[in-house]
Amino acid sequence: MARGLMKRTVCAKSIFELWGHGRSEGELYASLKNYPVDKMLPYLQSDSTYKVHIHTFNKTLTQAQKIKKIDALEFLPFKGKVNLKNPEHIFWILEDYGMNPNNVPEEPFHLYFGRWIADGQRELIESYSVKKRHFIGNTSMDACLSFIMANHGRVKPNDVVYDPFVGTGGLLISSAHFGAYVCGTDIDYNTIHGLGKASRKNQKWRGPDENIRANLRQYGLEKYYLDALVADSSRPIWRKGMLFDAIITDPPYGIREATRRTGSQKEAVKSVERSTENHIFVSSNYHLSDIFFDLLKFAAEYLVMGGRLVYWLPIYRPEYTEEIIPRHPCLKLISNCEQMLSSHTSRHLITMEKVKEFKDQDENSYLLDGQYMPYRGHNSFREKYFSGVTKRIAKEEKENQK
Repeated sequence: MARGLMKRTVCAKSIFELWGHGRSEGELYASLKNYPVDKMLPYLQSDSTYKVHIHTFNKTLTQAQKIKKIDALEFLPFKGKVNLKNPEHIFWILEDYGMNPNNVPEEPFHLYFGRWIADGQRELIESYSVKKRHFIGNTSMDACLSFIMANHGRVKPNDVVYDPFVGTGGLLISSAHFGAYVCGTDIDYNTIHGLGKASRKNQKWRGPDENIRANLRQYGLEKYYLDALVADSSRPIWRKGMLFDAIITDPPYGIREATRRTGSQKEAVKSVERSTENHIFVSSNYHLSDIFFDLLKFAAEYLVMGGRLVYWLPIYRPEYTEEIIPRHPCLKLISNCEQMLSSHTSRHLITMEKVKEFKDQDENSYLLDGQYMPYRGHNSFREKYFSGVTKRIAKEEKENQK
């Protein structure tokens, strides 16, 4: 189970079976002597090989110091042979010297000894880094967060994963890495087709092969790519029925990407946007509250039973209460994790699971829900976000004048 967990997580470096710990070497050795010998013996047999690794946090030890610490463990019943290159069992001494690099203590605050079980997937953060990605946009999701979202969605091989605000497809990549087939939609024609201005510094226009498919090809994942469509997430385009194992998305908050949906000429027209090939549509404002309730309604209808919806919800922290998390009778809230954006704003990673079949009476159930009204206050998230920025700039200018 531990190895299975570490094959997925990007949050943990390694996992160990703890044999002993203490606030000093004496405490560590006493703790190790109390560890049941019958639990140690399977890994200390005479026909086995092992090595001991020392890891110090916030301090560097000399080789002589490391050997001295390893020799001090001679009271443990090691019977096997030392093999530094390819041992069967690896034991670690972990020493914590605190978090202040300017004030490193002589002795560690805490020591641990244990048997190494497995490493996590931290290297994925580097290998899938947005900095090295072929096609990116203003709001491409950080690789680490993408993998966390895929894990929250319990994405597994042969799942079908959908992102209704796909953008440059950052969230599709992490799901495809875990073997899921991926697809998405976005209202922005230029983004889907990889046209227009580039987001990278020193690059004015996007290249001929900058698109979502090219991103998946870059990581050897193109076979998992179903398609990306130019579509409005607020309008029904899918046939009825449960289509998706997971819906993983990052809706626009109106900060770096506009919140838009298609509208008719009769509606209040905000702007007429023209794209290439005489592609013309009318777009209107799309309130944040409507985005999230449309998303929940869509998930309730199109997720398989037990399927998960994972999305980011922007929050103005002074007004936050649990009640403003959008709800739906077909979806159960699984987790709610906060990521700070500034002193007054944050975004919450919301994970929900489908627990009830969608019926026609669930179509507009949220309108009867008392939780709908308090959330409408977040339609002004953009104004609240920038009001904090404006106040901070004014404060800094005032301090500079002093």
